[in-house]
Amino acid sequence: MVDISPYKQNATLTARPPMVEVTVIATALALALAGFGAAVLPSPGWAVVVFGPCVALVALGVWRSYPHAEFGLCNTVTLGRAALLSLLVGALFDAGAVSPWLVFWVGLTILSLDGVDGWLARRSQLKSEFGARFDMEVDAALGAVLAMWLLLSGKTGAEILVLGFMRYAFVLAGLVWPALRRELPDSMRRKTICVVQIGTLIALACPLFPTVLVPWVAGLASALLVLSFGIDTAWLARHVR
Repeated sequence: MVDISPYKQNATLTARPPMVEVTVIATALALALAGFGAAVLPSPGWAVVVFGPCVALVALGVWRSYPHAEFGLCNTVTLGRAALLSLLVGALFDAGAVSPWLVFWVGLTILSLDGVDGWLARRSQLKSEFGARFDMEVDAALGAVLAMWLLLSGKTGAEILVLGFMRYAFVLAGLVWPALRRELPDSMRRKTICVVQIGTLIALACPLFPTVLVPWVAGLASALLVLSFGIDTAWLARHVR
């Protein structure tokens, strides 16, 4: 719920972008993704195909606005999360044939690493607007992919898309109503509900989750998410200049 431009330009770039480092790390992750995908996915090529544009966008963001000479472990962790996310996208092409346990554990790993990259960035003094935006986009895409898998696998109905695509609907609404494109103040409520959103989607993917509870839990999480976006929309509407 911030500026929807791919990456907002930093006021001052203080170092040469670490493009060689990005290339080496991305190549290593792509090879690992290809190997792991071949072992667990019926059609592993899709995961690597999806990872390609992701790396291209990351490289563009680093080139345009990254202020440090070192890519760092923090951004490497986020790029690793993106590689695992690409694996889940690959699973969408064979949703009925992919083990729910794979989706559950990969999703849980991606969520577990959320926050680690931010902690590493602060510890190594490599904080950047690029890194924060990169982390946020991975989180948003994870929700969308998990929601799509739940729908395609037949575990839920189309109502689950509210949990996965609410942010993207908000962004599209911002194209019509410019007030929605303004930055929002930090909010623990927003961060907490984001964790609830992703955590719910991962829980629903777990084969042990009681089927009878799926619509109730999904509905409650969706209601909280809609409420959170409603609160932010009202705040932005009140502060239109």
